[in-house]
Amino acid sequence: MKIISKYIVKEHLTPFVISLVVLLFILLANFLLKSIDKFLGKGLDLLLLGEFIFLNLAWIMALAVPMAVLVATLMAFGRLSADNEIIAMRSSGTDFIQLLKPALGFGITITLLMIFFNNWLLPEMNHKARLLSADLSRKRPDLEFDVGYFIDALPNNNILLGGRKNEVFKDIIIFNKTPDAAHRTVTASEGTIETLEDGVLMNLKNGVIHELVGQDEEYRQIYFDTYKVVVPVDNMSLQRRKTSLRGDREMNLGMIQNKIFSFNTKVENVKRRMNNRLNKVTNLHVLDISQQDFMHAELDEYEHSVLDTMKNKLGSVDRFKRKMRNLRRGIRSDFTLIASYTKSISKYRVELHKKFSIPVASLIFILIGAPLGIMARKGGFSVSMAFSLGFFIIYWAFLIAGEEFADRGLLSPALSMWLPNIVLGILGSYLCYRTSQEQQFIHFEILNILKRGEKTHD
Repeated sequence: MKIISKYIVKEHLTPFVISLVVLLFILLANFLLKSIDKFLGKGLDLLLLGEFIFLNLAWIMALAVPMAVLVATLMAFGRLSADNEIIAMRSSGTDFIQLLKPALGFGITITLLMIFFNNWLLPEMNHKARLLSADLSRKRPDLEFDVGYFIDALPNNNILLGGRKNEVFKDIIIFNKTPDAAHRTVTASEGTIETLEDGVLMNLKNGVIHELVGQDEEYRQIYFDTYKVVVPVDNMSLQRRKTSLRGDREMNLGMIQNKIFSFNTKVENVKRRMNNRLNKVTNLHVLDISQQDFMHAELDEYEHSVLDTMKNKLGSVDRFKRKMRNLRRGIRSDFTLIASYTKSISKYRVELHKKFSIPVASLIFILIGAPLGIMARKGGFSVSMAFSLGFFIIYWAFLIAGEEFADRGLLSPALSMWLPNIVLGILGSYLCYRTSQEQQFIHFEILNILKRGEKTHD
């Protein structure tokens, strides 16, 4: 049995690596197409581009690995079934559950590695990727100086270039638009333009500076043989920032737990403040302070009972009503704060459970992939990829919907993140049970028709 286990694990390794590389390439290409505007015209070096791609590979890897496990399982068991090796193993006394155990061991190894990856490496790389993306977005591009067009990319300046020979520009005109300053126009017969770390330097030759100065708009001309114009430009070079602020997807398990604890503490502080408000104005002791409707019902009942005893005291009635209005306003504000803190707690709990639920999907996909691979027999890489894509779309749809329900308070964060695994796990367990009983209730003859059609075409 030990030899068979090694053999089955070995059958998973090659398709796993191949499918992982293909999925990483596809997902990365899709991401780069969406982010290409961050690079165009920025003058970035290849090392910086490589760093940007490497950092974003982290979240792509977290998505691609479970899908690659499903492809590998489909292909491994599909090939074993197509070559009748499954039948040979069963005839020697090895049942389906025993054949499944090595695959599950492979899945457990991948799951543990991905839990470690999602908890420690992924948050750090997500954090650095976000900072680098923001830095790239703020960076000003190296300016392109085209001949015959007005160039307005420089702050408070318009430039018109008449011609160009190699690096020397001809017939240069610079219109200065600086507010609250002299109106200045600079002309030069030729010059060169170069970019600095924090701006642009124009070396001009043989020209005239035309100025209108003061309220009387006194006109004057200044002739020059050489003249240097420096125009400051923000973020000409990439400025790398560092910050300790992190989003929920940039935190490890400990950071998320600390964040949840801090928000729970804030909720308790707000509830204590609400109790203090009640004790200050009323003598109520509301047991369920977390229910806003119940709280307002108690206040209404209290207000009516007090007003009944103050019918002939108009001044006291007005003061009492004013106190109650202020109390209600303060309580509404407190409940708004509690709702905001509760939503934040839910968001962080969703991210906490996601660190474990997505890696565990690798095990769930093995439960699905092994029986489907045996039923479909050798469908090939394309068929395995199609099956994987279909199940992963279903899984991801459940995950996104669960996250949305958790944000709205309709589902608990734990259930919302584990529901896809529960649903597909039940389906996979059922498929494994039917396969262990040698009951094939899903037929894939269409795959054989497609394969015969491909051979005929060849």
